[in-house]
Amino acid sequence: MTRLSLHDVCVNIPIYNADTRSLKNTLFKRAVGGALRQARGNRHFVRALDNVSLSFHTGDRVALIGHNGAGKSTLLRVMGEIYEPVTGHVERTGSLAPIFDVALGFDMESTGRDNIMLRGMYLGHSAARMHAQFEEIAEFTELGEYLAMPLRTYSAGMLMRLAFAVSTAITPDILLMDEWFGVGDAEFIQKAEKRIDSMLAHAGIVILATHDAALARRVCSKAAWLEGGRVRAFGPIDDILFAYEAASAA
Repeated sequence: MTRLSLHDVCVNIPIYNADTRSLKNTLFKRAVGGALRQARGNRHFVRALDNVSLSFHTGDRVALIGHNGAGKSTLLRVMGEIYEPVTGHVERTGSLAPIFDVALGFDMESTGRDNIMLRGMYLGHSAARMHAQFEEIAEFTELGEYLAMPLRTYSAGMLMRLAFAVSTAITPDILLMDEWFGVGDAEFIQKAEKRIDSMLAHAGIVILATHDAALARRVCSKAAWLEGGRVRAFGPIDDILFAYEAASAA
């Protein structure tokens, strides 16, 4: 059975050369949504996640909701093993695909073809599995001869196409998404959305961070409401969205 659990997870974001009295850092504190704290040596950090405990199981389709800076993207990055908690821990059973970080597992000096293998293996797939999927991934990107060029020559859109194609080539047990993944022109977006729909249908767990209530209701059955780096509520999608929208309107 696929499972993903967080136990009392805390994440700190360091602030270098911080002056807590400055307008800049006051605004930064509000933007990230956490509490500004002081560590040893007069160093400062923001507590981006504060004692977060959540459990997801096979069949869960969960929306992460909350205002900008509430901790949604940080939570995704902890679940995707990009950020390491300062306290607490994460447990996972099943394969993982994070579809939110374009540069994840890429080497900008290597070619697109090399990076298909690199990102796939970074995501936990074997070299043999990536070799078997290679041509299908290359064709899906529609990048053609650009795959022989180093990634530093790619536009942002080309990087997104490559990242999307590799991350979605193999349906994972756990799918992590930050908003809806827009990649390229209308024709390619239509193809990408068709693949996403297939992954949503077959993945064991789907977790989507979004500000779009209509999308959350269409895709998800549960929601976790984050506020100031903490989980304010977790439960059925309609109940949580109703409470969140009422609080936002107050």
